[in-house]
Amino acid sequence: MNTATDGTSANGPAAFAAFTELHHPSDGVPLLLPNAWDHASAQALAAQGFRAIGTTSLAVAAAAGLPDGTGATRAETLLLARRLGAGPYLLSVDAEGGFGDDPAEVAELARELAVAGAVGINLEDGRADGTLVPVELHAAKIAAVKAAAPHLFVNARTDTHWLGGEHATGTASRLDAYQQAGADGVFVPGLSDPSLIAGLVRNVDVPLNILYSPSGPTVAQLGDLGVRRVSLGSLLYRAALGAAMGVAADIGAGRPVGGSGFGDVPTYAQVQNLSTRRPAPNPGRAGGQSASTSPK
Repeated sequence: MNTATDGTSANGPAAFAAFTELHHPSDGVPLLLPNAWDHASAQALAAQGFRAIGTTSLAVAAAAGLPDGTGATRAETLLLARRLGAGPYLLSVDAEGGFGDDPAEVAELARELAVAGAVGINLEDGRADGTLVPVELHAAKIAAVKAAAPHLFVNARTDTHWLGGEHATGTASRLDAYQQAGADGVFVPGLSDPSLIAGLVRNVDVPLNILYSPSGPTVAQLGDLGVRRVSLGSLLYRAALGAAMGVAADIGAGRPVGGSGFGDVPTYAQVQNLSTRRPAPNPGRAGGQSASTSPK
């Protein structure tokens, strides 16, 4: 059974309570939720002291060579959840829109995620064609998930500000419908205006999640506005890709690695030590050593 850093089961009521508590900090500092994309990134973030970690659907899709937000990565999302579900942190999974419009199928996905060790799920109402799922349908998905997996924290995301325009005017009514359906938190990515954020905080009864923007309010400022969860989304994954391209460019240009301004590169041994999953010894080799121990 998966255990979090405090010894609680990550797919039971104790872990749900622990994750929920992180959304109600006594000091007003929001839960900063970094988003991992594989075992190593999740372990590295946990080593930095993050008690809760999310996944990012963009990275899951990109790793599989598939477009994000199209409902094409159900299997890949579950596979990642199973890999991360035993980690020393509370895991929340980005499940796009639940990979279907049948609430019963979305509820089954939620049940599988809970079995994998997830304590949270992110469900969005945006569609790949730039439209929004009917509010009643998304509310039905939320209700079905809570019925099937009551100890899974549902973070109900609305893409009204992501899409912009007239969609933004419906944000408050959608959030109200989602919390009435049983959502444990609500998420409005694309919103960075302090006055609008403060207004939403006053009109919802559950924790408000905002996507961090380098050009928007700081985490401390968001906390002062009443935001209770700040997600990093795909930012870390995109930064990692950028760093990799920068290192390649440095080497190609004859510059010292890191000359483009990126931080220290972890050593082979440091990355190797992030793994807690060791292969079984190969009986065909003396001492069970692997075929290669050299850096790759």
